[in-house]
This record gives sequence, structure tokens and C-alpha cells, in this order.
Amino acid sequence: MTNLLHIDASVRSFLGEGEKHSSISKMLGHLFITDWKKQHPHDPITYRDLAEHTPNFISQDWLGAVFTPEEKRTEVHKMILSESDQYINEVAIADIILITTPMYNYGMPAALKAWFDQIIRINKTFTFDLARGDFPLAPIFSNKTLILLNSCGEFGFGDGEIREHMNHLGTHIKVLSHYLGVNQFFEIRSEYQEFGDQRHLDSLNAAKHQVRQLVVELSQDQSKAKLTA
Repeated sequence: MTNLLHIDASVRSFLGEGEKHSSISKMLGHLFITDWKKQHPHDPITYRDLAEHTPNFISQDWLGAVFTPEEKRTEVHKMILSESDQYINEVAIADIILITTPMYNYGMPAALKAWFDQIIRINKTFTFDLARGDFPLAPIFSNKTLILLNSCGEFGFGDGEIREHMNHLGTHIKVLSHYLGVNQFFEIRSEYQEFGDQRHLDSLNAAKHQVRQLVVELSQDQSKAKLTA
């Protein structure tokens, strides 16, 4: 059985495919989950909509609690870290992390950044050891898959494309995913949303096709893993 953690970050709701002002990223996530359930109806799925329940930003008190040795933490420390602990526990049990998000100002929404900040935490998701030299951080978790489904108003954010240097969304999340224990990263992007022309429709249809293909590929990988287990 595969545990999925599904994170939505768009401030828009998914109103239905083709509906005006409906979230494209959430639509792609809905497509992935729907197809996955057809293949794996009993797999548990944990869902969070960060627009509805936005993570708290970290603070000086949060940092103080994090860097207080666990055996010395007060009840106030524990309360401050309870939100972070919950998010980390969800990541810990997840085999697949599905994140859907739009590109806001060439990066991730603030709510999604707040979620990462709550999770990437010393001695919980990574260790720090100066004996490793100039690369002292190492992830604690391993063997996770992260799927990033995103939507962009403009276009050309892929490798070698015209706006590659402006893509601070996929590149940032890929770096951060290492500290969630991710060793398999997939990104599927729908572009041209602000243009609303045929290029947008083509890009959206291509993204849908890629999502469906990815479900098939990952399902096949899961089947192979079960046979060799």
C-alpha cells in the first residue's frame, strides 16, 4: 500500500474543469488523484489545502523552541512546535508527496513556503554535522517521490527555455525536496494561462496527458516493487 500526501497551494478553488477562475493546478491534482484511486482504491491519502488552512510563519519563539534540547522543552515549546510536528509526521509516512501550486511572482505562494519552513527542521527532517565539511546537512528521510504540478501565466520556464532564469518555483521546490527525503522528482507544468490562446489549451492538454502517463508509470513501478519485495 502506498501513502500519498496531497498538498494544494493555490488561493483559487477547483470549481470544475473549464470553469472560469477555477484553479488549474488543483485541477491537475484532482486528475492525478482520481486516476490513482482507480488503480489503487485502498491507498490512504492525506490532504491539505494551504489556502484554507495556511501554516503559521516561523518566528523567534519557534526558533527558540527548535533549538532547545527536546528533554528541556517546556509545554509552551511543545505547543509552539505542535503544528510543525504534525506536518512532519505526515511527510514521514508519505511515500508520494503531490504538490499542486501556481507560480506567483516567479516563485511559490507564501503559504507553501511557510509549509516548507515548518517542515525542514534540524534533527527532525535533517541532521547537521560539521564533520561532513562544507556540506553539513543531510536528510533523515529517504526513498520518497515528489510530484509537482504547477501552472504559469507566462511560458518558457523549462530547462534551456527563454524564461529558465526566472523559474524560482520548480527549481526551489526541487532543492527543498532533498530535505524531505525525496530521491524521485517529477514536474509537470501548464503554461500560457494569461494569454488564453491555443497555446494555453495545448499546454494544458499536454499537462493532463503527462499526469495520466505518470500515474501509469508510478503504478507499474509500485507493482514491480511488490513483486521484488
